[in-house]
Amino acid sequence: MLGQLVAGVAHEMNNPISCIISNIRPAQEYVADLTQILQLCQQHYFQLPPIIQDAIAQADIEFLLDDLPKLLNSMQISTERIKDISVSLRNFARADTSVKVKFDVHEGLDTTLLILRHRLKGLGQRPEIKVVRQYAPLPKVECYPGQLNQVFMNILANAVDALEDIWQQGKRVNDSLAINICTEMSSPEDVTIRIFDNGIGMTDEVRQRIFDCLFTTKALGKGTGLGLAIAHQIIVEKHGGAIKVNSTLNQGTEFVIVLPLKEQHELDA
Repeated sequence: MLGQLVAGVAHEMNNPISCIISNIRPAQEYVADLTQILQLCQQHYFQLPPIIQDAIAQADIEFLLDDLPKLLNSMQISTERIKDISVSLRNFARADTSVKVKFDVHEGLDTTLLILRHRLKGLGQRPEIKVVRQYAPLPKVECYPGQLNQVFMNILANAVDALEDIWQQGKRVNDSLAINICTEMSSPEDVTIRIFDNGIGMTDEVRQRIFDCLFTTKALGKGTGLGLAIAHQIIVEKHGGAIKVNSTLNQGTEFVIVLPLKEQHELDA
């Protein structure tokens, strides 16, 4: 259901985005032509009628001719950004399959990060959250990609929350806010994904309950307490893997996910 909703939103975004992208280039060419004509008029007509001179002065035409191409370039960059988000949403939705398929976990991580990029940018006094990727060469994993992306989304969104919390509490003012993502082959049959943030961290008591259903450290109205419980269910029950958390209060949190490359009965065959 979630995949269908996301796919529908991405599809509805695609047509207007394509229209804007296809029209920006001719608009830039039209502006360039009009700019050249106006500049030629200024060069060859020294005594323009007063009404035109007044209009030029009121419009600040020199600034206008300089700024308008920059404005169109900014629009082009923004539409390309929206197109990237639309592609990521479609990829996220396509991953929502009811059967296990071979999946590139790096693609899932990158797609999730792109969707969350608005939360990674600097906000007010809070600096940008840096993401450091250390990806090892990995084979594709046989899994439910949509469910795996849901796990990545829950963990990464929680990491952003933890970084925002430590910044607001003034405990990470001079240090950068960062999320590190590392992948490796932990054995010939398993891949390991480590997601570490240098955020607020947690106490041992909280760490021991973090995967309990309905347990949350968030304020009322800011969480359901289902995200990490579902993540645990997806990794352990649906994929036969393992997930654990290492954390130190005011230093950070690391989630470690271990996934088998194939289903257990295939490995035993």
